[in-house]
Formats: sequence, structure tokens, C-alpha cells
Amino acid sequence: RVHVTPRKGVLDPQGQAVAGGLQSLGFTAAGEVRVGKVVDIELHGIADTSSALAIGRDMAEKLLANDIVEDFDVEVLS
Repeated sequence: RVHVTPRKGVLDPQGQAVAGGLQSLGFTAAGEVRVGKVVDIELHGIADTSSALAIGRDMAEKLLANDIVEDFDVEVLS
């Protein structure tokens, strides 16, 4: 699973819209909202967690995240 989010300091209009909507619905405790994406990838033939993490990071760096404006985190689910 790859989590991709806008970097801090990068304008996130979708996050701002969600934050405004939450406030207007009475969720006054909601502060800054960042909207990202989650990409679930099933890997075949990969037996160990460290290899799966390395492959996930490589995928994120090459395609799934724009390293100029986004951060990403990779986790392995069993």
C-alpha cells in the first residue's frame, strides 16, 4: 500500500474545500485537511517484506508520486 499526500506548504485546494465543508457541518475541531491517495498493489512472487517495501518505494518514486509536490509512505499488508 502506497500513501501519497501533498507536501506541507504545497497548496491543497481539495483539502481546503474538505476543511471548509467540515467546518460548515459543525465539525469545529477539524483543522488543516490534506487530501491524498492510497494505491493498493498486489505483488506476485515476492516472499519477504523488505523486498516488497523496496519495490513499493521504487514504484512510488518512478510513477505514483510527484516528488516535487508530494510525499509518500509504503507499507506491506499481509
